[in-house]
Amino acid sequence: MVDSPPTTAPTTPPPAPIHAWVSGPTPDATAEMLRSMELMINRRLDGVLHGNYQGLTPGHGSEPGESRPYQPGDDVRRIDWNVTARTNETYVREQIADRDLLAWVVIDVSATMRFGTTENDKAQTAMAAAATVGFLTARNQNRLGAVLVAGPNIRVMQPRAGKNQVRAILSSLASAPSAEGAGRADLAGALERVGAIAKRRGFVAVISDFTGDDWQGPLGRLGLRHDLLAISVHDPREMDVPPIGLVELVDPATGLSREIRVTKKVQDRYREAAATERHRRNDALGRSGAELIEISTADDWLGSIIEHVQNRRVQAVRGGVLKR
Repeated sequence: MVDSPPTTAPTTPPPAPIHAWVSGPTPDATAEMLRSMELMINRRLDGVLHGNYQGLTPGHGSEPGESRPYQPGDDVRRIDWNVTARTNETYVREQIADRDLLAWVVIDVSATMRFGTTENDKAQTAMAAAATVGFLTARNQNRLGAVLVAGPNIRVMQPRAGKNQVRAILSSLASAPSAEGAGRADLAGALERVGAIAKRRGFVAVISDFTGDDWQGPLGRLGLRHDLLAISVHDPREMDVPPIGLVELVDPATGLSREIRVTKKVQDRYREAAATERHRRNDALGRSGAELIEISTADDWLGSIIEHVQNRRVQAVRGGVLKR
């Protein structure tokens, strides 16, 4: 017979103070960590994505480029009839991607993102993903803005071009205020802030664990105007928990705690509930029109983003639709 899990009523902790974002010069240890991250990411990108303009958002652009021989799968609307007539071989005209793209990245480093059972927690993995998106965007000389979320605390960084902007965003992320016990992430408010500022069509990347459901409406409205990329971050232990007996579980966002006895039966119910929640979340992201990349604290997050970029470039060249 399986023991039923005893529970206790959740305790209500006092509200945690909301701290401001740290300002001032970046500490030496943080600066060294960011330099190492930048070097690692750029080396990996240079080894896979060749060329100065191998960015995250290739796009077709509007300026004609060089012609090349037609390949099966190319968009027939790009056939260069002048070159084709001269050579008696079918050629297509490449398009130079637009460089003046306005990109935004929304990064969630709230209390639920401070969870991790591997070398990194979800917030650290989100920061690394933001660095990858940022440096890929900077390659195309595009302007990048950021909205940083730490619980109810939001910080907006106005769009600027260049790698120094990416470094400034990462430095702010590394010095984000603690949101433990401060409440749920105001991801919906961050998305609405982007929608209010970004009037011109552009690109928005959202990096979060996408807990709750209040973000669905604002994200869907962003998808009506902008190209969306959702990077969903999770830890393996969020999908399965071992039958380890009596444990105390704490909600980092609210500070509420509960004791529960994790048995094999509870493990199975937890795994099933986690799979259902993941399907519900991904379905909501799909309905918003966002392209989805799922990354784990235990997996090769950079490889997942690079694979997405490669697939996107192939589809851009062939004029197809990116498969989600």
